[in-house]
Amino acid sequence: MTVPDRWRPWLLLLWIFLLSFFFAQVEIQIEGAAGWAKNLPTWRIDHHWLLDLFWSGRPMTGYHAWVVPFMALAFHLPALVFGRWSWRLEARTVAMILFFWTAEDVLWFVLNPAFGWDKFTPAQVPWHKRWWLGAAADYWIATSIALTLFIWSYRRHNT
Repeated sequence: MTVPDRWRPWLLLLWIFLLSFFFAQVEIQIEGAAGWAKNLPTWRIDHHWLLDLFWSGRPMTGYHAWVVPFMALAFHLPALVFGRWSWRLEARTVAMILFFWTAEDVLWFVLNPAFGWDKFTPAQVPWHKRWWLGAAADYWIATSIALTLFIWSYRRHNT
C-alpha cells in the first residue's frame, strides 16, 4: 500500500504521538509519582554549569544518560536500514526526536494518576525550571525547533 505524499507528514506525527504515549506509560510505571527519576536507584548530578547550558538546569541521572541516546539511536535506525542519509532526513529525524520527548513529557503528566493536568505547575514540577504561558519553556523551544525542521524537511527542494 502506498500512502499519498500529502498524508505522510501527518501519519508520521501520529506515529510519533503513539510512540510517546507508550513510552509515557512505561515511564509512569517506572517512576510513579516521583518524576525525573527522583527515586530511581541511579546516579544523579544535581548541579553543574553544563546542566544549565544543555539540560535546562535539570539534574542528570544515569537513567537519562542512557535513555536519551538510546532513543536518538532508535530514531536514526531507518537511515541505517535503508542506507540513506541527507540533511533533510536528519532534520526530520531530529524533529521527530524533539516531538517525541515533548509529547512524552506532556503525556507523562496528563496520564500519571499522581499528577494530571491540574498539578502541572511550577510548584508541583520543580525539575522544569523555566515556564512560559503555563507550560515548561522547554516545550515551547523544542516544539518551535521541531516544527521548523519538520516543515523544512518536507519542502520541495530544487536539486
